This record gives sequence, C-alpha cells and structure tokens, in this order.
Amino acid sequence: MSLEQIATQLESENSRDRMIALASLRDFSPSEAFPLIKKVLNDEVLQIRSMAVFALGIKPTEESFEILVKLLETDPDYGIRADAAGALGYLEDPRAFEPLVRAFYEDTEWLVRFSAAVSLGNLKDIRAKEALISALKGDEVVLHQAAIAALGEIKALDAVPEMLNFVSSPDWLVRQRLAEALGHLPCEQSLSALRYLVKDSHPQVHQAAALSLQRLETES
Repeated sequence: MSLEQIATQLESENSRDRMIALASLRDFSPSEAFPLIKKVLNDEVLQIRSMAVFALGIKPTEESFEILVKLLETDPDYGIRADAAGALGYLEDPRAFEPLVRAFYEDTEWLVRFSAAVSLGNLKDIRAKEALISALKGDEVVLHQAAIAALGEIKALDAVPEMLNFVSSPDWLVRQRLAEALGHLPCEQSLSALRYLVKDSHPQVHQAAALSLQRLETES
C-alpha cells in the first residue's frame, strides 16, 4: 500500500482494516509514518492504540518522546502506560530515565512497573541501580525477572550480592535471567554462581549459564 492508501484505510470503520494499515507503516521511514501513527493514538480499539504506541518507539521522531512520556504519566489504561514505558526503552533516549524511574516507583500496576524496569535496562544508565535493587526486595516475581535482567544490562557489578539471593529461586525464569545477567558482570562471585547454575535441572537455565560462563571465562 502507498501512504495515501494507508491514510485512507486508517479512516475505515472496520478495525481490522485500520490494524492492517497501521502494520503496513513498518515499510516507511519514521517521518513518513509518524503523522499516520498519530491519527490512531486515540483509537477506540485498545489493540490499535497499543500498536500505535509501540510504533512510536520503533519509528521515532522528535515528537515521539514527549507523546510517550505524556501517555506513561496520564493515560487511564494501564496497558497503554505499560506500552509507553516499553516504547521509551526502544528510543534509548537518556531523558527517559526520570519518567521511567517515577513510573517504576509510583505506578500501582505491576505491568507498568515491569515495562519500566525492562526499559531502564535498555537505557543502560547505572543510575537505575537503586530502583532495580529495590524491586528485588519486593514480592513480585515478574519484577524480580525484569530487575535482574536490567541490572545485567546496566552492568551494576556491585549489585551481584543482592542478585545472588535468587540463585535457588523456585521460578526458573528468574534463574534464567540471573544466569544471563551474570554474563555481563565479571567477578568471582558471578563465576561461582554460574558454575552452580550450569548444573540446574531446567534446560534453559543450564544453557544460559553455560553461555555466560563461557563469555566470562573467555574475557578473563
């Protein structure tokens, strides 16, 4: 479809037509796609809104950042706030640090906090360490997964002791994220934990630990 055809189809009363048109924008540059993405940011169908918010992260323009921050801070739908947090991570804009940390601490929905933690990892900003370590002290297992992965991304070497509390977590995804994250955190404690995790009964944990161990041993 041409941009003109997509623009016309985005006006269709059929939500499936609008969804297909929005997906077709992936073949166009951010500057071409942006005005059309903007048209459906307030669509009545939540799935279309969600796609449009995601598109702002992968087709960024100068305006994307402000729009995503506003959605993260004010949208009544927690799914859209979570999408906005995720899209801010794709932008990899250092200005996103403050709104993401604020959402991480203040939003009441775990999905938004999860997305904010993942995006803080994408920013690779060491200032996120304190917020991410605080997630390790809570009870939400999905936040443990996101925070451990993000601590690896930001290379928070001095967070390793807190992370190692999860080496025997009953949740295999937490153990897998830990095995992956330790591969970015070269120290004796990481090596020791990985030698333990490489014997894990879950194949994905074992595989992740083996890859991380190989990386650290190659680098040392």
